[in-house]
Amino acid sequence: MTRGRRNNAERLRNSVEALPNHTKRAMLDGITGTRVIVGAYVDKRGGVCPMLAAHRNGGRTDFASFARAWDAFTGAKKPRRASARELRTLRGYLEVALIRDGIAPPADATSSPWAERPLAEEVRDIQATRRRLAESEARESEVTVEELLVGAERELEHERARQGREEPTEEQLATELARIGSQRRTGAQT
Repeated sequence: MTRGRRNNAERLRNSVEALPNHTKRAMLDGITGTRVIVGAYVDKRGGVCPMLAAHRNGGRTDFASFARAWDAFTGAKKPRRASARELRTLRGYLEVALIRDGIAPPADATSSPWAERPLAEEVRDIQATRRRLAESEARESEVTVEELLVGAERELEHERARQGREEPTEEQLATELARIGSQRRTGAQT
């Protein structure tokens, strides 16, 4: 991350912190159900900047420093739709600012990063992460993803049997997968 990008993120965070609470809540509501844009107040497709979204949801505040910080953070040269990352960042800053002010963010489970997730969803995320790690290792070596996953699982079973353990932790699985990949890369290079 470049220093300028970090400073722009800090400027945006500070600007969000300085907004009145009613504007923070209105902006959080506004960016949830609206097409949010960067680089302009409105666009031809009905997109609005976050400040106008807040204004339309009852947060009537004139805060020009927010608009400048938002456009600097997004690097807007011309009007475009805000990316998912930019919206997640803004939503996070708004929620944290409300929490610091003693106000709970909305209880909408889809928008809050602190919402409870079903166990099945957590398991799918862990499996997807394992698969991504295996794919990354496979790209760096001549071994397929399936071979890496099967080999890692087999080695973990042997390790568990030797140590008499039931189930490995996520950290152990990730460490073992990385070790196997580096061994195979080292073996392929010699």
